[in-house]
Amino acid sequence: MSSAQSSDDELFDEFLSANGHATEPAGWDESYNKKQCPDCGALHDAAATTCSVCGWLPDQ
Repeated sequence: MSSAQSSDDELFDEFLSANGHATEPAGWDESYNKKQCPDCGALHDAAATTCSVCGWLPDQ
């Protein structure tokens, strides 16, 4: 039997991984030489830290 999970998030990540889903933290997509928000698709300069359109923040 496997060891106990330390959090529900880890258990959920394990389930997603076992079923073919990515579980790494979300980050910016890239389009040409710009950062692209993965939620709304807005383009930003390379120095952007948040999406100025929808307010999305990359997982740290």
